[in-house]
Amino acid sequence: MEDCDYCSETFEDEEAYLRHLRDQHEGELGRIDRQRVEQLDDDEGPSNKVLYGAVVALGVLIAAIAYTTFAGGGGGADPEGIEAEPLPDNGDQALLEDVQHFEEQSRNHVSRGTDVDYDHVPPTSGPHYDGWVQPGFYEETKSYEKLVHNLEHGHVVIYYDPAQLSDEAEESLRQFAAANDDNWAAVVAVPHPEENPEAAYTMTAWTKKLTMDEYDPEAVRAFLAEYIGRGPENPVR
Repeated sequence: MEDCDYCSETFEDEEAYLRHLRDQHEGELGRIDRQRVEQLDDDEGPSNKVLYGAVVALGVLIAAIAYTTFAGGGGGADPEGIEAEPLPDNGDQALLEDVQHFEEQSRNHVSRGTDVDYDHVPPTSGPHYDGWVQPGFYEETKSYEKLVHNLEHGHVVIYYDPAQLSDEAEESLRQFAAANDDNWAAVVAVPHPEENPEAAYTMTAWTKKLTMDEYDPEAVRAFLAEYIGRGPENPVR
């Protein structure tokens, strides 16, 4: 079974899922899903690939216009543009003094639909689904069971409290997610699913957590530099 990461639909096989992505979510797809859909079009023939390319181009244009219109225009959240700068090998330790370290709970896969009882939330390890969430900034919550798989892949998942999210913080998180979307080193920003989260922003990596009451892009960059791409499944940094 394939669960759609962009809506609530479920599909019996991968081909049906990829057709759904192509037909219903062409302007939303992350880099990995675009590659999967393009491979489907390669298998179906050149005429469909040309048509899909035109649709994707239109979708990207529409998405770019919408982003410019609704996300604060073309300017970045930080005039120094730290979100787009290459990450150093390690983060500024002065900004990481309050990182919490947890023992690994588990790396086992569980059936989709299983509610895992994590030792703490947001979780930083533990049983999880075989699917994960595509990199990016989201305005709807995602299941912990998928997001833990992201952590195993070396992603950093940043939870934000929608009630405390500033326009500047949203723009910065969107830029961090756009600049870090590798399959093994990515950023996922999602609303915190708990009603009263412990902090306005909670950054998680595999067995690591750092909270912020006030958004600090320098602290986010330090956390990414220290932990992104260093998940247990396939470390790439």
